Amino acid sequence: MLPKSILLLVLPAFVACTRPAPTSISTAHPGAYFPPSGDAWQRQAPAVAGFDSVRLADAVAFAKTQETTQMAPDFSTQEEIFGKLLGPIPSSRAATNGIILRHGYIVAEWGDTKRADPTYSVAKSFLSTILGISIDRGKIKNIHDPVATYVQDGGYESAQNRPITWEYHARQTSEWEGELWGKNANFIGHEAFGRGERKPRALQAPGSYYEYNDVRINRLALSLLRVWERPLPEVLKKEVLDPIGASTSWQWVSYPNAIATVRGKMMPSVSGGTRWGGGLVINARDEARFGYLMLRQGRWGRRQVVSPAWIQQATTPSPVGPDYGYLWWLNTTRKAWPDAPATSYAALGAGQNTIWVDPEHDLVIVWRWHNGSPNELIKRVLGALKA
Repeated sequence: MLPKSILLLVLPAFVACTRPAPTSISTAHPGAYFPPSGDAWQRQAPAVAGFDSVRLADAVAFAKTQETTQMAPDFSTQEEIFGKLLGPIPSSRAATNGIILRHGYIVAEWGDTKRADPTYSVAKSFLSTILGISIDRGKIKNIHDPVATYVQDGGYESAQNRPITWEYHARQTSEWEGELWGKNANFIGHEAFGRGERKPRALQAPGSYYEYNDVRINRLALSLLRVWERPLPEVLKKEVLDPIGASTSWQWVSYPNAIATVRGKMMPSVSGGTRWGGGLVINARDEARFGYLMLRQGRWGRRQVVSPAWIQQATTPSPVGPDYGYLWWLNTTRKAWPDAPATSYAALGAGQNTIWVDPEHDLVIVWRWHNGSPNELIKRVLGALKA
């Protein structure tokens, strides 16, 4: 369990290449099924959903054998891998678990999919959606706007940081320079960054160089907090997770020192992962709902949670990173998952934590605490499809 002192701070459970244009839900799935809140999520027999039942069962049996060896069940290797913790980390986690959706119905499920666990960098894709909603609501007028136009807290005043746009943050090409919550964006020092330590290098012009960098994504989260003037867990709850019927077991936990003053009020600023503790703690079923929201082009029932235009933008590659969108991993070059469609994409986190979305086959796969690339499971699931 997380310390009560931390929970009081974070409002638990509040909180190049082209791709084909997405197909409208009204034309592709006029009678799409959306599960209600709670556990009354309808199941569909594999054969009815277009699968060979035996082959799908074999795929699930394979998944059950792939327990992660990266993340110890008690998180005892956390600092060795990632460096000195800034926030809390649980004392245990679930074993490998997952869920497969076809047309929104559950066709397979294994392990404890109701246990809320850290999901590491999958949180970045939730941040991406908050960014999209910020643009939909007009809080940010254009993703190409410099962040400095909206945020004047000293973080974007230098010559290096002043040109950074919201898009550069979302594509991990910001090259933001500085320190945040005790970690430097240059990833210097083994104690601070563990195996993730990198050698110092010359910074490039913002927008010109891709680097997966949690300090810079934490800076994006802080900037979004300043735009909304509300803790992001509150925003996620109201704008995304409540509308899609998520459970109340999730939390988005900040570091104890990650506190910003916004209009005279002290507010927690969340992270885009669990590299240094804290982060988004959520169960596989809620992640499946989030993946299904993406599959349905941002719509849930009669509500457009986030615009289809944003879904398309978020899953479109850039010349700098052809297999990365707006904090979503893409399969444009088919290097990530060679047996999956090029149009598929995923939220990925250490451990491994995966939300894989396949518009071509109307599939969502959530697979948590597995060992290595999800391609081996994807290959088996797609191989089981008959129609």
